Amino acid sequence: MTERTVRADALRNSDRILRATREVFSDLGPEASLEEVARRAGVGIRTLYRHFPCKEDLLQAVVNLNVTEDLAAVIERASADDDPLRGLAGLFEATLALVVRDRGIVAAINNSSGVITCDGAAPLRLALAELTGRAHDAGLIRADVTPDDVHRLLTMLTSVAYNDDGWRRYVVLVLDALSPTGASPLPPASTTSVDCRAFPVP
Repeated sequence: MTERTVRADALRNSDRILRATREVFSDLGPEASLEEVARRAGVGIRTLYRHFPCKEDLLQAVVNLNVTEDLAAVIERASADDDPLRGLAGLFEATLALVVRDRGIVAAINNSSGVITCDGAAPLRLALAELTGRAHDAGLIRADVTPDDVHRLLTMLTSVAYNDDGWRRYVVLVLDALSPTGASPLPPASTTSVDCRAFPVP
C-alpha cells in the first residue's frame, strides 16, 4: 500500500467520522457516545481516537467542517452583496439555521469542560466586520455600533435559535435595532471577550 493510498484512506475515515458525528449527536443529543459515532462511521474506536484524540478535538473539527461546507458560500455571497444590511441578514439567518440543525453538537460544545476555539469561524467574523463597516459607510446602521457588537448580537441569537423555532422574528428585531433612526446613545462597549462556546456552529 502506497503512502498516497494510506493518506487517502485516512482522509476518508476522518470525513466519515465527522459526518457520523453530526448524525449521531442530532439523533441522540449531547451525551451521545463516541463508540456510536465510530460504529456509524464504519471504523473502530481506535481509528476514531487516532484521528481525534479527545471529544473536544472531534467537536472542533465538526465546527470547522460546518463553516467550510455550510457557510463558506453564504459568506461569499453576503460579502459580494451590494446591500451590506442584506448581507448581514443572510449571514445571521444561515448561521442560526445551522445552530438549529446541529442542536446536539451545540449542546455538546456548551457542556464540554474542554476548550472549543472559534478559529474555524474566523471567515464569518471577518465578513461580519466587513459588512458592518460597509453599512456604516452607507449610513444604514448607527455609527456607534462596532463589529464586536454585531458579533455579540449573533452570539446572543444563537441561544434563541437553540431554544426557539421562532428565531427569525428576533433576527428582524435585532437588525431593526441597528437602524440609526431614533437611536439612543449606547453605554460603553464591553471589554470582555465573547465566549466561543456560546458561538457554536460555527
